[in-house]
Amino acid sequence: MIKWRDEDAEGRNKLTDYVMSKHAVIALVRSASQQLGQHGIRVNSVSPFGVATPSTCAMLGKEEEEVEKEYEGWTPLKGIVLKVKHVADAVLFLVSDESGFISGHDMVIDGGFLA
Repeated sequence: MIKWRDEDAEGRNKLTDYVMSKHAVIALVRSASQQLGQHGIRVNSVSPFGVATPSTCAMLGKEEEEVEKEYEGWTPLKGIVLKVKHVADAVLFLVSDESGFISGHDMVIDGGFLA
């Protein structure tokens, strides 16, 4: 089983810099959406769960299928593993006219992990 960190109730133990930067990005998105909205500019972000990208696989020293199999057990949404295409589809939605009134939003793509 992949174990990157020990989890605690308020965030991630031993990864203060990582957690802080994630929260900073969300705050930036919200603030920028307020400032830029008056110019018709929408600002959103995407926060995916773990994806078995080449860099993730290299970092973990595992093949894509191994990483996906382990990630699959972490989310309550069974029968599907997050793929790069899922993240790309979310980004495409956020930049499309279909999301024309969405701004200041962080789209979490995690199969219910944080729920």
